[in-house]
Amino acid sequence: MARVIRVLLVDDDAMVRAGLAMMLDGAAGIKVVGEAADGQQAVTATDAHAPDVVLMDLRMPRVDGIVATRRLRARARPPEVIVLTTFDTDENILHALRAGASGFLLKDTSPSQIVEAVTRVAAGEPILSPRITRRLMERTIVQAGAYERARAALAALTPREHEVAVAIGRGRTNADIAAELAMGVTTVKAHVSSILTKLGLDNRTQIALLAHDAGLA
Repeated sequence: MARVIRVLLVDDDAMVRAGLAMMLDGAAGIKVVGEAADGQQAVTATDAHAPDVVLMDLRMPRVDGIVATRRLRARARPPEVIVLTTFDTDENILHALRAGASGFLLKDTSPSQIVEAVTRVAAGEPILSPRITRRLMERTIVQAGAYERARAALAALTPREHEVAVAIGRGRTNADIAAELAMGVTTVKAHVSSILTKLGLDNRTQIALLAHDAGLA
């Protein structure tokens, strides 16, 4: 007999939970075993129903979906978690994935795709909606581009100026830099001025950001 995938629904909107329950209970091989209205209830419901997959909303009262996902995934025998939300900001996506979510879908995802996601995630295959995949790819490309540009800019500095720029990126004051690099504060100030001129920057904060983009801070 084929294994039935046990699903827990977590959303503070009762209508959303009802719609998901109707849809998933009608799918072969899937059974909705419980519901929860917030992240705290999700933990309790997981204890009671031992789901294989949790469909998790993000923004809920008391305990949000990110915290709940982290708590569930920290268990010895954790359920898989699919985030199902209307909020697709980069921060939400990355926080959910770092918390241990195996999938991230938007609430406008078609019923057939949600069913497919539950089945695939239960089988150990992470899944992201196409729109989310594109967002992450674009973010990676942007970050990679910033990294390359920052590295190229810093390559125009002398070795000593480069050391000063990295120190600024690490939050060091002129006095700190002078002590670390065995030079006078006046010399440090001269290097900072030279860095700003060479790189066309306006202030120390921009130097720090450049060092961060280059992965040096």
